[in-house]
Amino acid sequence: MNEAGIIFDNKILDVTFIAWFIAQFYKVLETIFIDKEFNVKRFFETGGMPSSHSSTVSCLTTCIGIVYGTNTPYFAISIVFSGIIMYDAAGIRRAAGKQARIVNKMLEELPFKLGIGQKFSDERLKELLGHTPFEVLIGTILGMIIAFLFKDYLI
Repeated sequence: MNEAGIIFDNKILDVTFIAWFIAQFYKVLETIFIDKEFNVKRFFETGGMPSSHSSTVSCLTTCIGIVYGTNTPYFAISIVFSGIIMYDAAGIRRAAGKQARIVNKMLEELPFKLGIGQKFSDERLKELLGHTPFEVLIGTILGMIIAFLFKDYLI
């Protein structure tokens, strides 16, 4: 395999970047068609459909499997770290997003219930942090599909 890629001088990194880009670009398109607004900030935000973390790591792992085989230490390392990242996206970060939603609601309602009459702060915690298991699954499938679409480029 000729390692030199077009974007990063590394073909595996090129294809992995494309998987990340497509997943993030989809989020911008989703805001255009669902919310009827153009929000370029959505491209750089975490959370939502599909999981770009999952598409990135699944694409990387699939590319490594295509190029070097699935019985190599490269593939083993990649699949272990992919699992950790996907678990984090659907588990820990999602739970943090739920907690942020609860804290934001408390900060909004508590001052009025205590008779203070004004909010403690206008600052809100970021709520869209993680992913549902379905968003992780779709991101994973997207990453694998992109890796296989670029198989000829990789080898």
